[in-house]
Amino acid sequence: MTSSALVPSANTDRIAEVGRTTAETRIQVRVNLDGTGVSRLNTGIGFFDHMLEQIARHGLIDLEVRCDGDLHIDGHHTVEDVGITLGQAFARAVGDKKGLRRYGHAYVPLDEALSRVVVDFSGRPSLHMNAPFTAAMIGQLDTQLVGEFFHGFVNHALVTLHIDNLKGVNAHHQCETIFKAFARALRAALEVDPRAPGVIPSTKGSL
Repeated sequence: MTSSALVPSANTDRIAEVGRTTAETRIQVRVNLDGTGVSRLNTGIGFFDHMLEQIARHGLIDLEVRCDGDLHIDGHHTVEDVGITLGQAFARAVGDKKGLRRYGHAYVPLDEALSRVVVDFSGRPSLHMNAPFTAAMIGQLDTQLVGEFFHGFVNHALVTLHIDNLKGVNAHHQCETIFKAFARALRAALEVDPRAPGVIPSTKGSL
């Protein structure tokens, strides 16, 4: 049985810690959205840890992720459930979204690869991803699971997310540009807008 869903709440410190336990994974995540990019990561999948490190470093988010998953089967439950738990932590840390810029976008290159990511902390979960990876595996990470990670994150962080790998030959480069662009887009969207302190960034008055 999974742990109960977390309800976002106002959080001026923008720090959250979330645990999730199922028959397939045991996960603990801690985020500080106003951090310096420090990370402590152990999912059991080296390349996945490397991608989570990009989120921390380039998003200036302090991030801790510990996962004990059923890797004897494959990486699916680990990667998807980390996405879910990370999304829950973001939702809690963001709180009521007052003063948030809300939108963020970034283009990031790495040699021949180029990716674009656009994010909206809209309160409406929606993922649109186009990433034609040129290899099925990168280290121990199945490239099909990249989409599963972002689906999990989107559904629980309650964001709209567009991901496009615009070009790339090397799958490592393709994936790394996606995660770096995601981090940069998050950093922009999560910034507090000094021109609208305490204001919900929506004409509806709520997100």
